[in-house]
Amino acid sequence: MKNHDITATPFTDPDDLENNVSNNRHFSEVLSAGLSRRGVLRGGLGGAMAAMFAPLALTACGGGGDDTPVASPPAAAPESLLGFAAVAKTLADTNSVPAGYTARVMLACGDPLFTGVPAYKNDGTDTGYDQRVGDNHDGLQYFGLSASGQRDDNSSNRALLAMNHEYIQPLMLHVNGPTANPRPASEVDIEVDCHGLTVAEIIKDGSGIFGPVVNSPFNRRVTGTTPIELSGPARGNALFVTKFSTDGTRTRGTMNNCGNGKTPWGTLLTTEENWSGYYFRAAGDQNLRTAKVNASFARYGRSVTNTAAASSRYGWQTAGAGDQYERWNTSQTGTSPDGSDDYRHEWFCQGFMVELDPYNASSVVKKRTGLGRFSHENAAFGLPVVGKPLAVYMGCDSQNEYVYKFVSTQNWVASDANAADRLGVGDKYLDSGKLYVAKFNDNGTGEWVELSITNPLIAAASFGFNDPAEMYIHTRIAADAVGATKMDRPEWVDVHPTTGELYITMTNNSSRRVAPTGSQTLVDAANPRGYTDTFNGTTQQNGNVNGHIVRFEDASPEGTSFNWDVYLFGAEAGADAALINLSGLTDDQDFSSPDGLAFTRSNGLCWIQTDDGAYRDVTNCMLLASVPGTVGDGGPLTLNHAGGVSVTTRMGAKPTANTLKRFYVGPAQCEVTGLCETPDGKTMFINIQHPGESTSASDLADPGKYGSQWPSIVGYGAGQRPRSATVVITKNNGGQVGT
Repeated sequence: MKNHDITATPFTDPDDLENNVSNNRHFSEVLSAGLSRRGVLRGGLGGAMAAMFAPLALTACGGGGDDTPVASPPAAAPESLLGFAAVAKTLADTNSVPAGYTARVMLACGDPLFTGVPAYKNDGTDTGYDQRVGDNHDGLQYFGLSASGQRDDNSSNRALLAMNHEYIQPLMLHVNGPTANPRPASEVDIEVDCHGLTVAEIIKDGSGIFGPVVNSPFNRRVTGTTPIELSGPARGNALFVTKFSTDGTRTRGTMNNCGNGKTPWGTLLTTEENWSGYYFRAAGDQNLRTAKVNASFARYGRSVTNTAAASSRYGWQTAGAGDQYERWNTSQTGTSPDGSDDYRHEWFCQGFMVELDPYNASSVVKKRTGLGRFSHENAAFGLPVVGKPLAVYMGCDSQNEYVYKFVSTQNWVASDANAADRLGVGDKYLDSGKLYVAKFNDNGTGEWVELSITNPLIAAASFGFNDPAEMYIHTRIAADAVGATKMDRPEWVDVHPTTGELYITMTNNSSRRVAPTGSQTLVDAANPRGYTDTFNGTTQQNGNVNGHIVRFEDASPEGTSFNWDVYLFGAEAGADAALINLSGLTDDQDFSSPDGLAFTRSNGLCWIQTDDGAYRDVTNCMLLASVPGTVGDGGPLTLNHAGGVSVTTRMGAKPTANTLKRFYVGPAQCEVTGLCETPDGKTMFINIQHPGESTSASDLADPGKYGSQWPSIVGYGAGQRPRSATVVITKNNGGQVGT
């Protein structure tokens, strides 16, 4: 994720830094994974087709597509998975889909959700974003509605789309771009409201095309100012006490929502990812705080000195003396011993999983503290088993961070799937349980280590854990103490709908090296690749540039052991096959920096989305479809690096032309993210984030200099400024998407 810096002091996102200074092993020490781009990443571990998806006769599609429908090819019977022709890599500023498919745009940033809200001008003069679709669309989930407006998980004609708005493109939200510090309150109000979540009703028209329902009673915006309840084992903790909530049970807003998840009882779990950098912390503040508080600030990227402050991403704390602006300053400014007269603890109220009931626009929103506090990317439930606890899998999206699992105390009861009090069911399963972190062994096995103050390693940690609630607030520090395995930016995770195996993307890691270089991390069995890639022929990029995807087979929801391998290594097709393109990717399959990942339940396809800077000199970011295999369908692979460095990893079977294909390429400078489908599998929804993000303030007067003009370039909406939006993809012959 890249952010425009609009503060007076240069800002570096703390989640893009190395905040993990523990001596724990890297996944590279276990997996032998070193990544980069043109130098080492090209292999991929595709998967053999699962038995339930026996190959059928292929139907060729070919070509590219956009909002203009392409004539349907002769229908084949039956259609086969991945029967389309792979989409070519491209830098075109448009939607590129296979021939026989159509991509349409809806729900772009700024689109009105309610009547009375003016049409979006897209010129920087728009206001009222608490009633418009927010910015930088990310995670996306589909919640079916019946014709009468009730929850209907089988409806493919009417639904609610719930989406995250990860961060913002402030340049596009204001006439001349954002004002430098001190920030005007009018600009800050817009930016805060552009964050959070959108719930929007959609319905098919007479032609079978989905569109939004303006003023639907289900439509809702959750923003950076929405009151939210703190729930679970850390509720009421002293570190949650603020001027807004003197008993530590509430906070305001959910920020930097990246991926999300869908609960078995029909609610949304949304994440708080790179939230830390939204807060300013003054120089010298460490002198007013305890050693434990300072240690936590440092581990999450907000340390200061007597001469240097921790600057904030957008400078919202500079907008004035109002409470809504002061809250972005997490320094101690008051005199109370408990923090009830300032916002010194506001920062501790962020970084959780958040549950929302999309079917009730007036329902309370809850932060589930039991799932831990870190840079949550998304969440995926293991397959529910009656009489067994539920497992929730999560990744912490930052370099050298960890993979987590939450296991509920309560065993799953089938009737809870359709309970009327959905948030009450969330209380039952998400507010009490055990939190685990993953350790990967070199031999393809691993263990889940419980984070508990009864664990001798945690009890002996220098941090001084003495309250069970601290495990859920300082989760990263607890994971350090038990020796969790450092991974290469664990991002999206999802579970195969029939095998129950877990897939999680490791997007990249610039710190990976083959030979020692300062404090960089060496390649190892778990992260075997470290290489140099050249971007645009001039800029060198080092480390695990292209990323990989790890696959788990968990023993049971409550089990503490698992098996793992690497499903795919991202790489360029022409990269060194012995050291980089380990999965043997071809021009129809190669990719870099896997980020989003989701299975479609209708057909079991695994969809891989990219958020990449390393391959953008060749192609825009993309969406690939794969037919996964199973853990262990490949075998050990040894990489012999220069200098006598040899590492062995566990990798899955290499993909074939029938098990991995590029399905979509997005517009210029975008991230392809968020994915869901209708229950019949005939409509897919994806999100496009930050197209044209390289546009500068000096370019605003000349649309020809924009990094992108999407989606106006495909005929959607007013103005030419680029904006995030949802793309709806269908097959012209009415078949399932992905065939």
